[in-house]
Amino acid sequence: MTESGGHCKTVLMPRADKLLLLDTASLYFRAFYGVPDKVTAPDGSPINAVRGLLDIVAKLVTLYEPTHVVACWDDDWRPQWRVDLIPSYKSHRVLEAVPAGPDVEEVPDPLEAQIPLIRETLGLLGIPIIGVAEHEADDVIGTLATHATMPVDIVTGDRDLFQLVDDARDVRVVYTARGMSNLEIITDSVVVAKYGVLPSQYADFATMRGDASDGLPGVAGVGEKTAATLLQAHGDLTGIRAAAEAGEGMSAGVRAKVLAASDYLDVAPTVVAVATALEITAPDAALRPLDPSEVDAATAVAEKWNLGTSMTRAIAAVATTGD
Repeated sequence: MTESGGHCKTVLMPRADKLLLLDTASLYFRAFYGVPDKVTAPDGSPINAVRGLLDIVAKLVTLYEPTHVVACWDDDWRPQWRVDLIPSYKSHRVLEAVPAGPDVEEVPDPLEAQIPLIRETLGLLGIPIIGVAEHEADDVIGTLATHATMPVDIVTGDRDLFQLVDDARDVRVVYTARGMSNLEIITDSVVVAKYGVLPSQYADFATMRGDASDGLPGVAGVGEKTAATLLQAHGDLTGIRAAAEAGEGMSAGVRAKVLAASDYLDVAPTVVAVATALEITAPDAALRPLDPSEVDAATAVAEKWNLGTSMTRAIAAVATTGD
């Protein structure tokens, strides 16, 4: 506040830089299942995922006040190089195998039909979409978060991305698994409290535990508690395997399980770890209020597709980034 002529004048300070990285598919799947499918365009086309995603974007931008937003995209949701290492990787989600790749993911037809409009509406809001050939959105997120020069919030329902959490670099996960009305901020201490491991140990923890939703078998007979205990004692997977080979630092039963999983443990860490060094040229343009012609264009699309107040809220949220 400053005083001038006896009157107080409000001075708005510019926002501190912050990057919001969207695990886009995670969010549009959530939107699709969270908004009733009776919500349709005038021609009867489904638009529930589009409206739901716009509402999610509006909420996130309002709540976390980013200056930069990137919609990270699965250019390949099941990269062949990961499948080559672990053939079961996401195999239960394959609708159609494509020899030249990428395989076709099982996505409900009413959602698949909305993806082009999702991409269009993000563009209308000035939110860039970034994907990388032969890589998942997780890998795009991993690279952008690792090389960011500002604080980062990663929005996802995928706990694999907990491996990127880093208090020292101000990288957090906004975890959506319990719903958009019950978002959870994941920091170093939260990962430790939940799992008994540091974020830097999380990928090794996930490798041992396995994940049925991704087709990762894990080490047979080793659950979260044992995996955490081993990491606390030996630091990382390399240390655990060395201790098992030496026959020390764990029970005979656990040692046998670790040794029996040797072939899996040779390859799984490469599959589980998100890429952090992809060649990505991230747009350096900050999120900004739309100019009148851009508002008109977004409003016209909203009217055509019955996006209603969802687009209005998204436009309004983006407008606050100029404060």
